[in-house]
Amino acid sequence: MKLLIRVFLAIVLLSTAQADALRISAAASLSDVMTEISKLHEKAAGGEIQLNFGGSNVLARQIEAGAPCDLFFSADEATMNGLKAKGLLLDSSITALLANRLVVIVPNESHLTMDSAETLASSKLKRLALGDPAAVPAGVYTRKWLEQQKLWGKVAPKVIALENVRGALAAVASGNVDAGVVYQTDAMISNKVRVVYKVPAEDAPEIRYPIAVCKSSSQSAAAREFIKFLQTPAAVEIFKKFGFSVTLAEP
Repeated sequence: MKLLIRVFLAIVLLSTAQADALRISAAASLSDVMTEISKLHEKAAGGEIQLNFGGSNVLARQIEAGAPCDLFFSADEATMNGLKAKGLLLDSSITALLANRLVVIVPNESHLTMDSAETLASSKLKRLALGDPAAVPAGVYTRKWLEQQKLWGKVAPKVIALENVRGALAAVASGNVDAGVVYQTDAMISNKVRVVYKVPAEDAPEIRYPIAVCKSSSQSAAAREFIKFLQTPAAVEIFKKFGFSVTLAEP
């Protein structure tokens, strides 16, 4: 019920946006970088950009429910593919642009150390914050990683499932949990947490961020141009500054 209410409110807010604004729904983990890049685009090309951040799964629900959206920037390919299968995207516009990685974080004052995934299953750790492992990409990636390590069954009872990855970051920063698993880009923006473990790339699912134009967009040409802008050297440098790996259009 709470999810349905959030979807409805988002539709109302997006529908009242300025008609000629380019409306972009982007994963919560893109909040800081997309805010900076959008300001750069507005200065360079003019025109207003309206950003709508949330869990990729929630944003997809909004689009399915008819929320006005020109561009969808997902933290995973599965969510993007779900909208594609429902005919809600311009397939030719889908672009896998970024990559990320998972890290385990703890509050700064914590004495917890970690040299392998097994630490998450140990008695040292009681509460672990994740994006909802049944729906939020960061949580889904984490669950798959721990399933591959044969540890999910032991870790699952400790999980505090949050609405998105930024919720997991906030839970750790506040000290309300012992640890959390977030993207490395999220860990970089907080001075209240520290990284105790970087999940080896070979142990975790590949994390890709695709972007696409929504079929319902009345500004598909401008939306396609924005995707091109994200591949310019100036935008690529901003993505890198925030810790993302750019998988396309290296400068």
